[in-house]
Amino acid sequence: MIRVNLLPHREATRRARRQQFYALIGLVSILAGVIWFLGFTIINRQIDAQNDKNEFLKKELAVLDKDIAEIRRLKEQTEALLARKRVIEALQANRTETVHLFNELAKQVPEGIYVRSLVQTGPKLVLSGVAQSNARITTLMNNLDDSPLLENSTLIETKAEVINNRRLNGFSITTQITRQTTDAGAASKSGRKQ
Repeated sequence: MIRVNLLPHREATRRARRQQFYALIGLVSILAGVIWFLGFTIINRQIDAQNDKNEFLKKELAVLDKDIAEIRRLKEQTEALLARKRVIEALQANRTETVHLFNELAKQVPEGIYVRSLVQTGPKLVLSGVAQSNARITTLMNNLDDSPLLENSTLIETKAEVINNRRLNGFSITTQITRQTTDAGAASKSGRKQ
């Protein structure tokens, strides 16, 4: 029988496999390094692109914030001008109110009543004076309530007073002035009723 020694052949095969294994590990390591480098580069590019977009958005937001502040300032100015306009319109509508008030009081104050003071606070009017009798004070209050310019008359106080040796009744009455509407406002109200 022939004896063949396979040990050197097996040893050579093992060496070849070991070299292939090490070469494969080296290639896998190089490939992993290349993949890692490419992934790192791509991710950094995307991060830089997103940072550029964020900076652009911040700049645009700053511009928009300035525009919003300007719009708010303009709205405040508009509101202030509209408030002034409303005040002027109210003054224009009620500029003859005092004249009408004195004319109406002259019409509504009956004989035997003497008005000492007239104090107006907004739409509230306080009349103080003396009357010959309580019946005349009642007549005055009824006349004030029937007036188209005055309403809600209330007697605050009445007391007996002696003036020039005559016994009179002092009184104090509050009433409300009915605000006159403008012609345009009255026309729109009448248009709604129809």
